[in-house]
Amino acid sequence: MSINIVSVKSKKDLNQFIKFPWLIYKGDPNWVPPLISEIKNLLNPKKHPFHEHAEVELFLAKRDGGVVGRIAAIINDNHIKEHNEKAGFFGFFECINDYQVAEKLFDTVRDWLKERGMEIMRGPMNFSVNEECGLLVNGFDSPPVVMMTYNPRYYLELIDRYRFVKARNLYAYYMDDKAFPERFGKVIEAIKKRTGVSVRKIKMKDFDNEVKRVKLIYNAAWSQNWGAIPMTDNEFDKLAKDMKMILDPDLALIAEIGGKPVGFSLTIPNVNEALIKLNGRLFPLGIFKLLWHFYVKKFHSTRTIIMGVIEEHRHKGIDSIFYYQTFKDGTAKGYWWGEMSWILEDNLPMVRALEKMGARIYKTYRIYDYALTSK
Repeated sequence: MSINIVSVKSKKDLNQFIKFPWLIYKGDPNWVPPLISEIKNLLNPKKHPFHEHAEVELFLAKRDGGVVGRIAAIINDNHIKEHNEKAGFFGFFECINDYQVAEKLFDTVRDWLKERGMEIMRGPMNFSVNEECGLLVNGFDSPPVVMMTYNPRYYLELIDRYRFVKARNLYAYYMDDKAFPERFGKVIEAIKKRTGVSVRKIKMKDFDNEVKRVKLIYNAAWSQNWGAIPMTDNEFDKLAKDMKMILDPDLALIAEIGGKPVGFSLTIPNVNEALIKLNGRLFPLGIFKLLWHFYVKKFHSTRTIIMGVIEEHRHKGIDSIFYYQTFKDGTAKGYWWGEMSWILEDNLPMVRALEKMGARIYKTYRIYDYALTSK
């Protein structure tokens, strides 16, 4: 039977696009169903600020009237401007275990990007490095933490067979309450004394101004990372609004030297512990399950989702102070393990700092490239 690729145009198409993963992951105990309402908002140009500087086309693969795959083609104008690189992206890739279906989906994005002058097809990105990204290639034995991806093992074969090549590996580090030997506290105090840095918790009563401070740190601290794209004001404000709903103020830290903010670390409760039981819906009962986790059962794991120090104060050990204080305060509140992710494979200072503290790589994600021009 032939495979037809159709562009998502109608409300019915969009619902099929959003709900198709439920078919792929049926019976998989490690899959965390996303909130359907959040995915709808993410894909809606009127509700998510990414679309203000990007072009997105959604596609479904159909065979014999049923959906067998999906994919998004993405051009991010801010990436092109920031990196002077004609790279387009694929994202939201889901597919049955059939290479012909995957090939059709990849061909569709390839042709769509080439028609618009792109020279590289990169992904998976949902939508960019500022959202979910990367294909899980190692660490399939446990659910993902909040805002990290998950996929079947056979996706690796589908992508490799299409002749994608690795662009970068992204590491997820694991650390539990057995880490950090006692002597590390003395090391941290020595770093503070040597650098004059102080670390404080975010002030929730001054949240809007704190967001402005963090925004300056964020765009400066990550500006030289591979693939990094500064967030627009609208994107950052939306991220801050979303994070505020699940924030634990004790785990949101600002580093200052002489009263000037120089670094920021954000660790959030792993709300996937609750989402894995909601099947994508907050209503009618899901909201109560989520609130029960927040206020009664509590969460036992975290994800350090953002950590950065402005360039002039890097390599001074400030990242180690962040990790140590997060670990100390987090374990005191009942979080017994955490993920630090994602870390670029070639971010050696961060890799070394984590490994010195007893963290270990337990999941690996990968970004792939496919050349659209012949050399």
